[in-house]
Amino acid sequence: MFTPAARLPLDEGQEKQLRALVISGKTPQKIALRARIVLLAGEGVANHAIAGRLGTSRPTVLLWRQRFERSGVSGLLKEESRPGRKKAISPEIIKRVVETTMRTKPRGATHWSTRTLGKALKLSRMTVQRIWKQHGLQPHRVEKFKLSRDPHFVEKLRDVVGLYLDPPDKALVLSVDEKSQIQALDRTAPLLPLQPGIPERQTHDYKRHGTTNLYAALSMLDGSVIGECLPRHRSQEFIRFLKRIVRRQLDLRVDDN
Repeated sequence: MFTPAARLPLDEGQEKQLRALVISGKTPQKIALRARIVLLAGEGVANHAIAGRLGTSRPTVLLWRQRFERSGVSGLLKEESRPGRKKAISPEIIKRVVETTMRTKPRGATHWSTRTLGKALKLSRMTVQRIWKQHGLQPHRVEKFKLSRDPHFVEKLRDVVGLYLDPPDKALVLSVDEKSQIQALDRTAPLLPLQPGIPERQTHDYKRHGTTNLYAALSMLDGSVIGECLPRHRSQEFIRFLKRIVRRQLDLRVDDN
């Protein structure tokens, strides 16, 4: 519940000016609204009642009451200056934020946050956030990588990449890989197909059908993929998959002839 505001004191001259603004056909609507707010407040009408009667908000009523108390009728006729564009950040500050973010860490923490860095550099967290966004800095994100300990890794890498980029004449080059223990899931109801204005739809729940193992070979020549899902992940299954690739290539050669 709001505490009823005290009646807004108006002298005779002010009330006359306000009523003239309301009835004049040349008065802009926003100023006429302000005048009506002050007149009703001068009659002792509660702020929330004024807002309801004039179709505006209670904060708007409070704003123009306060503006009238501070500046009188003239305060209703002009707009107060509003904050302009955000102040430009100097290159020195940008450099300091970027270098501190990339080259240091806060004591007792793994990375800087906008608040901790802002406090350390005596800047607002929003300034730090703007600079991070401009420079694509995300200290909270970490990606992992692994370096091979094989002393011949570079030579092997060049051999493989070279084979992909420049295969021998009339040779079939396949990139073969496997992915084990894939969950075999199925939705509890059939998918509803894509329609104009409506995306493909599916149920949120699913049924489990155990796991499966995917073997796949990518042809570097035309991008075609040979794939097979098998229930187990052993050398026998992998050899079976390689034999399938050979059979397929032999069948393709027979068809071509």
